Amino acid sequence: MLETPATVADSKPSLAAPATLDDVAKMAKVSPITVSRVINRPELVSEKTQKKVRSAIRKTGYVPNMLAGALVSQRSRLVIVVVPNLANRAFVDTITELGRRLATARYQLLLSQSDLNESHESELIDTILARRPDGIVLTRRLQSDAAREKLLLRGVPVVETWELTEQPIDTVVGFSHEAVGRAMAEHIIERGHHRVGLVWSDDDRANRRRQACVASLQQAGVEIVACELQSAPVNMGHGRRAMARLLAANVEMDAVICSIDLLAQGAMAEAQAQGLHIPRDIAVMGFGDLEFAAHTHPRLSTVSIDGERIGLRTAELLLQRMDGSLGRGECVEDVGFSLAVREST
Repeated sequence: MLETPATVADSKPSLAAPATLDDVAKMAKVSPITVSRVINRPELVSEKTQKKVRSAIRKTGYVPNMLAGALVSQRSRLVIVVVPNLANRAFVDTITELGRRLATARYQLLLSQSDLNESHESELIDTILARRPDGIVLTRRLQSDAAREKLLLRGVPVVETWELTEQPIDTVVGFSHEAVGRAMAEHIIERGHHRVGLVWSDDDRANRRRQACVASLQQAGVEIVACELQSAPVNMGHGRRAMARLLAANVEMDAVICSIDLLAQGAMAEAQAQGLHIPRDIAVMGFGDLEFAAHTHPRLSTVSIDGERIGLRTAELLLQRMDGSLGRGECVEDVGFSLAVREST
């Protein structure tokens, strides 16, 4: 028997309609507004009722329509954090703690990867604002005046992190890179080194650390014998190759300061491969105190940044900005840094 078109259509599996809030309410034997409260304001509902409603949600497979809720409340429950590169391990602790704290307040964290190239910043901010986030976290300072102006005009709460800036958009949680550079120089000076090489990443923050470091070294009479600049993002291989070039040039030096631990790790590996003892023949210092720094051989002297604290304070201040208890531009928090002095220096 030949199937008619109608028979064919009838044989197709039908898609089940998605569960609604009313379906959950009927199963839990409560009102729809109670279901809504359990989802959005659970503190207003008893624990017993919450358990009934959550059980009904699981059984029905109900998924709340966040878009509809946002249209009613004018809240997206979304925070967007902009990072230069997802491979940059320096921001891992900050983002993890930020996301954990925001989740307790029922906010969703969305990551945006961008090198924040000045020519693309304005377009990036347009894209972010189109998502209607309740808050924005920047892990690097905007260079574009146009992009900054868009954030100022929109008025969305913004927290700039990992540095201090003289002209903040809104709230700031960070530390002084210039102070870091001076501290790195002072440590090398205290160790009695007189001829220093630099292996450095060529980005804005690193350059500010380098300029402050060089100024302090020169003021103390320490000679900068060579400087290898690497385009960001950098890795261990960049540090190893830069160190190989310094050693091949037969530059007399008793210490190498690196802009980040990845470069320092590479510099140490190359020096050791060429038979040099660290720190007897040459001292090596890094920045960031990445996870491996305490486990290299010898252990790496570096500058430690409390990324978890930055993440937690960023979340707390952003929540205050979003609920209106903290005004725009009312807080610039310096979380500081510390030296992790180990065997490499």
